[in-house]
Amino acid sequence: MQRVVSITADCDRDALVVKVRKTGPACHLGNDSCFVDLLHEGEEPEGFSLNALMTLIEGRKTEKKEGSYTTYLFEKGLDKILKKVGEECTEVIIGAKGGDRGETIYEVADLTYHVMVMMVEMGISLEEIKAELASRHVIDHKVKQEKSTAAGK
Repeated sequence: MQRVVSITADCDRDALVVKVRKTGPACHLGNDSCFVDLLHEGEEPEGFSLNALMTLIEGRKTEKKEGSYTTYLFEKGLDKILKKVGEECTEVIIGAKGGDRGETIYEVADLTYHVMVMMVEMGISLEEIKAELASRHVIDHKVKQEKSTAAGK
């Protein structure tokens, strides 16, 4: 036997939440719930990733969310974004120069976020940055030295 306490609909009224007060088993089989036969369980939500953050930032540029700091930056434009990148660079230097590891990590995170906003504003992808870094990765230091010497001529 269940006593209905409240029924609430979602915003488009296609789902209901029914709050009840139980006075015994909820299921006709005598179980606390009829919902005991798990048919599918998705993987745990993915943890933080730079790709997910980049997707979120890209979304703030195309679908402006009121009150969002990222949306605010895009609305103010490249000059404001670059000003923030510059400020965060300075704060990283101050934190590192002061030897404060925690503050430096915090400021590097701020700098990373603002650089990612700048990248989205300029149409630069994480893949392009990864490719550029990969092109610089030289296993043979002699080859790297030869490239540096040739570039200096």
